[in-house]
Amino acid sequence: MSDWTTDTDPLLTRFRFATVGAPDPEALLSQYSHWLGYSERERGRVDADLAAGWGAPAMEGRPYIVMSTDGAHDDYIRVVQIDAVPEYTPLTSFGWAAIEIIVDDVYAVNDRLRQSSFTILAEPTPLQFMPSIVAMQAIGPAGECLYFTMETGDRATSILPSPRSFVDRPFIFVIAGGDFDALREYYCGKFDLKRRPLRESKISILQTAQGLDADSTIRMTTAGLREQGYLIEFDEYRTGPGYIAGPRPQTIGELPPGFAIASFGISDIALVADLAITPPRVRNGIGYDGRLTCTAVGPTGELAEFIEDS
Repeated sequence: MSDWTTDTDPLLTRFRFATVGAPDPEALLSQYSHWLGYSERERGRVDADLAAGWGAPAMEGRPYIVMSTDGAHDDYIRVVQIDAVPEYTPLTSFGWAAIEIIVDDVYAVNDRLRQSSFTILAEPTPLQFMPSIVAMQAIGPAGECLYFTMETGDRATSILPSPRSFVDRPFIFVIAGGDFDALREYYCGKFDLKRRPLRESKISILQTAQGLDADSTIRMTTAGLREQGYLIEFDEYRTGPGYIAGPRPQTIGELPPGFAIASFGISDIALVADLAITPPRVRNGIGYDGRLTCTAVGPTGELAEFIEDS
């Protein structure tokens, strides 16, 4: 199904990393490896220059692990050690809220995770507006929210990418904020993303996490990057008296807990150089591969890392 409302040539091309801030990266790797089929691709320690580029100087020297599944190839989840943040509760704060991953059989994923330490928020359910798509949601070892999604219809014509392994790659990064229109316009307007219709949806996991009543709806939409099967989802979190959503708690100088940084391929790093925390520079290592990169702070305080395509 294709329901784009605009036809543009997006400047953001694809995902590179979903970075998770976790008190125990080794425990997270163990769980992802055993239950989801992830393998370690690289490990090391964050150097001072990269920490400064993230605006998180306290991350210097912290261990990190990069992993992916065999089908995902160069779409990585990177885990970086942070101090525990007891005040953090998933799906209640602004910024990068969830990593949505394409899978071959979401029912089999659900069966596996029911035996694990992952917390299942919602078992496989058809989407309200696209019932051939079935998704489940879970919370991982570091409080990161994961969606697992499959296409039960014609995969050749689906908006979703086709999985190449039991668990494949992230295909949606979910971002949440209180000013929905400004958040959407920042990414869609600045980077010419392909827009899709606005929806008013009942999203049970958000209603539960934020204590909303059963009739509450969430304004949301998605927008497409240049390569097929990479999208950003925008969710509006209600704010004000009686609502709990707000900025994400974090330790000063560190990355935020949970889904901490979204990294994108970009056609030309000069497009974001004026937004960068520190000037673009060439970085080596897996996922960077000698490309120019920089990081910016977005409208909800989220970190967006940009890696030039060539």
